[in-house]
Amino acid sequence: MTQSAASRIEPPLSDDDLSRLQSLVGGFSASKLTWASGYLAGLAAAGGSALAAPDAAALAVEAPAARLTILYASQTGNGRRLAEAMQADAQSRGLASRVVSMADYRPAELRKETLLALVVSTHGEGDPPDDAEPLHEYLFGPKAPKLAGLHFTVLALGDSSYAEFCKAGRDFDERLVELGGQRLHARVDCDVDYEASADQWRTATLDEARQRQQAAGAKVVPHLHAVGAASGVAAKAVDAPVIAEVLTNQRITGRGSSKLVSHVEFGVEEGSLAYAPGDALAVTTHNPPALVAEIITQLGLSPDAPLPDGQQLQAALTSRFEITIAARSFVERYAQVADIPALTALLAAERREELNAYLADRQIIDILHEHPASISAEAFVGTLRPLKPRLYSIASSPLATPDEVHLTVAEVAYTAFDRPHWGAASSHLASRLTPGESIEIRVEPNPRFRLPADDAAPVIMIGAGTGVAPYRAFLEHREALGASGRNWLFFGERNFSTDFLYQLDFARFRKRGVLTRMDVAFSRDQREKEYVQHRITEQAAELYAWLEQGAYVYVCGDATHMAPDVHAALIAAVGSAGGLTGEAAEEYLKTLKRQGRYLRDVY
Repeated sequence: MTQSAASRIEPPLSDDDLSRLQSLVGGFSASKLTWASGYLAGLAAAGGSALAAPDAAALAVEAPAARLTILYASQTGNGRRLAEAMQADAQSRGLASRVVSMADYRPAELRKETLLALVVSTHGEGDPPDDAEPLHEYLFGPKAPKLAGLHFTVLALGDSSYAEFCKAGRDFDERLVELGGQRLHARVDCDVDYEASADQWRTATLDEARQRQQAAGAKVVPHLHAVGAASGVAAKAVDAPVIAEVLTNQRITGRGSSKLVSHVEFGVEEGSLAYAPGDALAVTTHNPPALVAEIITQLGLSPDAPLPDGQQLQAALTSRFEITIAARSFVERYAQVADIPALTALLAAERREELNAYLADRQIIDILHEHPASISAEAFVGTLRPLKPRLYSIASSPLATPDEVHLTVAEVAYTAFDRPHWGAASSHLASRLTPGESIEIRVEPNPRFRLPADDAAPVIMIGAGTGVAPYRAFLEHREALGASGRNWLFFGERNFSTDFLYQLDFARFRKRGVLTRMDVAFSRDQREKEYVQHRITEQAAELYAWLEQGAYVYVCGDATHMAPDVHAALIAAVGSAGGLTGEAAEEYLKTLKRQGRYLRDVY
């Protein structure tokens, strides 16, 4: 989008200055960026001279016995925001605290902790997020310490539409008790509508922590706060939502493809959306109109049935509530308000696997058809979870298109139980959103999926389907920076003729020397299916050579099948090419993870 010359303000920094600044703050969270902006504003107000050093006692690191450590790990950023909000609340109460990503936490520190709060999500089939793996492995390994002096609590984040709801949080909670820890506050398991439960957990935990800190004789430690900008203009939070205009919505799968994949471009005011390659975009979405109408008809209600807040039913089902994904929480609430014994029986603990299989095959509309009931509009919306923004990997670089941000969206659409089914966000973005419309978007930072700071480092990118999106951004970014590092892409899809996403873009990158090499696998172009893991196996020697030369390896795509299969292929490739046993090859990849050279964004 364009700006008038009068409104455009050129930054008083050279390209080199901006590059150095970006490299310094690239991994900062929103709270760190806010603090840094205040600090720099203070420097400016002081005429550019350094601010007086604060009193040493105010900056001293609190002794572990007098400090609440807040650890977080999540795939979507919810855990980070909750942990940072908890620390802000702790500081406002004068409580000594610190917040640390589990990826940056040294597990050996655990034996020194006395007050600990963990915010952890569950990923994939009950696994901890990648950032939590080192701590999880340490706790369940032979070096796990006795933790008799530890008081802890766990906030478990999950989605009850998945079989292993909040399993990672349960595992941490139970293991810490086994090691001698005592619960500071009972574990709380949160579904996607986590806000109220998380607030209650935070308040109760901080109350307990304050009592224990006071009992230990801990002093309230002064904390630094961000200095207000000299201009009086408040800085916008990095992850605050903005309204973007749809510039392009173009199908990039060919005629005859079994998939509909669209390339969507949003126009934003330059500088209003701060992101880096590897980040995701949270998109506020609307439910499919046909599904909204079908649900209202099935319930025998009127589209304009009023709700207690004054909104009408059709509008509420369109934009406020989750009506596609069927979760355990919906079955529980619907069975209760509609008095359906068959669903109540299905919720029994001994039928857990049966319930999981039932939910895996059905959306909410299927359950309404199988178990019809006459309930009010108010009662029905009370069974639903809030409609949350959906996350998509960003497919562009801010250096290449500073006033745009791009997404790659595969529509979810299929037939089951003799009726059409849709994905809420994917059908909205890929099929119904047209150029000229506006939509609310927000950046979800992903600091654990970043390009290497060293522009000369080689990069290996492995992705299938729309998992290729961040690699388009990576290549745009490295080209804009003039990075000298080699780039190797492994890409997989169904058919070469219809599903080679961004084929022309990658051909141009190859021609310009940005993309050093590319290996592809199209699973349905031959009798025996071939996937990216087959290309990895074929190129094992060369891939291992790149790793030995310092390459960073990235994996993006499906967490259930693709990511585990690629991981196994990497272990086999490293083992065969490096002459290592399977155990040694697995340790090789763990070392890459610890070095920040094996990074995954899987979902």
